[in-house]
Amino acid sequence: MKSITIKGSKRESVGKVATKALRNAGKVPCVLYGGDKPIHFSADEIAFKDLVYTPNVYTATIELESGEKLNAIMQDIQFHPVSDRILHIDFYQLFDDKEVTMSIPVKLLGNSPGVMNGGVLRFPNRHLRVRAIPSNLPDFINADISKLKIGDKIFVGDITNEAYKILHPEDMVICQVRMARAAIVTADDDDEDEETTAEAETQA
Repeated sequence: MKSITIKGSKRESVGKVATKALRNAGKVPCVLYGGDKPIHFSADEIAFKDLVYTPNVYTATIELESGEKLNAIMQDIQFHPVSDRILHIDFYQLFDDKEVTMSIPVKLLGNSPGVMNGGVLRFPNRHLRVRAIPSNLPDFINADISKLKIGDKIFVGDITNEAYKILHPEDMVICQVRMARAAIVTADDDDEDEETTAEAETQA
């Protein structure tokens, strides 16, 4: 999985006054958990642009002023309810031999024959929670839809991988191809027309 470097500075004060001063200076207060003790640091708000405002998932390399580099994943983020600015971010430290859980995007591959024949693709589960050691975390999970006809589905059990564990039931639907609503309505109308015609012929 690709990583984005965040250059930060350790925070000596973590009270409300110090936190407000950081935000006024365009910085985001952060906490890194998972190690021997939490590490409080801050970084420029713009440094998180590629980590936060993207559909992709990345790990983060926290590079402190001391030269210390710590690998982590973003665990929680808070936004201002009005301005939508980043207020606070929690990170969780990564270790090479310790499994971690992340939400990974699903990438659909190929073209569905069912869709090309008038079906509609439903994609209700675009992210899946995955557990793995950091080196085995994928950038995305592939789901091949090139054989999906109308009525077909792809389940979690269809895309398992030995490198990581998907933390969802195997029978959970990732995507499916359904008949278009217009086609269903047309079919119902045709049935009604046939019934009406049959009744007329019977009466005649």
